[in-house]
Amino acid sequence: MSRIYSLFTFLIFSSGLAAQQAPQLATDSPDHAILTAVEGAGQFAATITEEDLRSYLSVLASDSLQGRETGTEGQRMAADFIAHHFETLGLPKIGDPDPETGEPSYFQYIAFTSERWDRGGLKLKVGDTEFGVLKDFYAYPSENADRGEAETSEVLFLGYGIDDEKYSDYAGVDAAGKTILIYAGEPMDAEGRSYVTGDTTVSDWSKNRLLKLEAAHKHGVERLLVIDPDIKRNISQNRMELFGGRMKMGWGENPEERFANSFFISSTVARAIVGDAFEDFVKVRDSIKTTGEPAQLALKTSLVTSQKKLVNQLTGSNVLGYIEGADEKLKDEVVVVSAHYDHLGMRGNSIFNGADDNGSGSSMVMELAQAFAEAKKAGAGPRRSVLFLLVSGEEKGLLGSEFYSEHPVFPLENTVADVNVDMIGRTDKKHRDDPNYIYVIGADRLSTMLHKINEAANQQFVNLELDYTYNAEDDPNRFYYRSDHYNFAKHGIPSVFFFSGTHEDYHRPTDTVDKIMFDKMVKIGQLVFYTTWELANRDERIQVDVPQEN
Repeated sequence: MSRIYSLFTFLIFSSGLAAQQAPQLATDSPDHAILTAVEGAGQFAATITEEDLRSYLSVLASDSLQGRETGTEGQRMAADFIAHHFETLGLPKIGDPDPETGEPSYFQYIAFTSERWDRGGLKLKVGDTEFGVLKDFYAYPSENADRGEAETSEVLFLGYGIDDEKYSDYAGVDAAGKTILIYAGEPMDAEGRSYVTGDTTVSDWSKNRLLKLEAAHKHGVERLLVIDPDIKRNISQNRMELFGGRMKMGWGENPEERFANSFFISSTVARAIVGDAFEDFVKVRDSIKTTGEPAQLALKTSLVTSQKKLVNQLTGSNVLGYIEGADEKLKDEVVVVSAHYDHLGMRGNSIFNGADDNGSGSSMVMELAQAFAEAKKAGAGPRRSVLFLLVSGEEKGLLGSEFYSEHPVFPLENTVADVNVDMIGRTDKKHRDDPNYIYVIGADRLSTMLHKINEAANQQFVNLELDYTYNAEDDPNRFYYRSDHYNFAKHGIPSVFFFSGTHEDYHRPTDTVDKIMFDKMVKIGQLVFYTTWELANRDERIQVDVPQEN
């Protein structure tokens, strides 16, 4: 389970999904008639065994995998182990092409990148005055190449830095290798009409800052200084991005090949650069506004800049186990069963094996895949398709599931539900004397039917205590936002998260296989199986029917 992701959920809390009010839970007498498609499923639920779960987990949480941290050899070994299991089940390869053979694989390959400024590496000095970062100027680490200290004695004022067929500040100008100074936005006449659009609407040059960075790069500009009239507001609104450091999907913006290096500066910094040429500067600026014709001015100054940054890139992969639905009318709909298989890796000589977090959930998804594969071999396979999705990058901030939700193998509109399993092998302090329980989180947030199905499956087949403590909107732990199901829920896909709670070994090297309660895992696995089976086989797809606040 991710601790990191919870740091960012306060930003999401007021955005709609997080602000919804969960319906009143009806836990006293589930209606068995809710389960319309479970007849004959017991023989496949019975294939979920302690022996199988122990065999999977003994590999996933072994010292040889060194804690399965995303981007490490241990994580890749874990992915290969899971993929081999899917292959032995006869599941088709629906993943990305193998980099070596070009053949389909079981993997969805992911790159993660974090970029931030090195300590003291972002500097801007004019003459003897060194200006303050996030006070007088700012720069986006993801949009700049790594550059050491550089000095220039001339800055070229180039209007607005626009290069458009209707208006171009670069027309007839050799900007290669130069530092240029421009204004944000675009030139407007006295009546408020844009010289780019020809009317009172502004063009994309005012809306998308990257256009000016790309135009400057195209013309060989060495350094771009943008006068930002709303610098305080922009710093406040973009502070997290300006600090950087959070892992994001992909290899980054590749700024070296796309953008000129840039600084966004205050009018105070601009005034220092202009210096004694202020009157000439104002004349040139005003002539652009008056005539709509580009103009330039070379400014003598002493400017020193530095943009040293730290880049951390790693690769991971989601592992995909797919069972195609048997019903021609329903097989395009998909039920996802998910768990993250990554953990924290090593700290010095200590191995964080992550047996419970989340070797337990990963082992269970492997076992559920086997149960559904056995059903398919017996001619009783699910009517809808089922995707067994093992994701990486969870401990970095739910990155693997975020990547899948942004790059789904199957359309999200065809995804019926996500059933997520994260930490199901232990007991917490509250339930230490009675381990016959499971926390259920999120089932009722979007779909009342998902909640009812899980309740009915539990009462009819398993009889666990279903604890909804962490499902409360005011739960201070905010577990609803801290596991991979959330990246489905935020897209409006009904999701349920099975969780047995934290314990004294959570995120410690002592989270080992010998402490796992495999008998408890079997019962939880059977509940997950019957809930998934019903979702995959019932005539009518469950619906989103819980009102959402905007």
